[in-house]
Amino acid sequence: MGEEILPEVLEFEWDEGNRTKSWIKHRVSAKEQEQAFLARGKFVLEDKKHSEKEKRLLLYSKTKKGRKLIVAFTVRIVDERDKIRPISARPMNRKEALIYEEKIKMA
Repeated sequence: MGEEILPEVLEFEWDEGNRTKSWIKHRVSAKEQEQAFLARGKFVLEDKKHSEKEKRLLLYSKTKKGRKLIVAFTVRIVDERDKIRPISARPMNRKEALIYEEKIKMA
């Protein structure tokens, strides 16, 4: 899994179903997902398993509340600008949180 780079200017494009899906399943709000993209300690990997129709990425980050999240998303060009389209978000499991902590220490 190679590490990916986020666009410098972060703009979001929300699909209404995806805006509420993560709240219903995991109590992760759209606002908290956006915060995860703005956090300092984060990294992005390609989600090759789910990248059949379009390239999907996974953001590993920590929010202002201290929650460690994984946000699945795509980057779309809208009006000639890159926009992040979140697909889903959930808290990291224990193993993912350990990987996240190790990666952030090394950065």
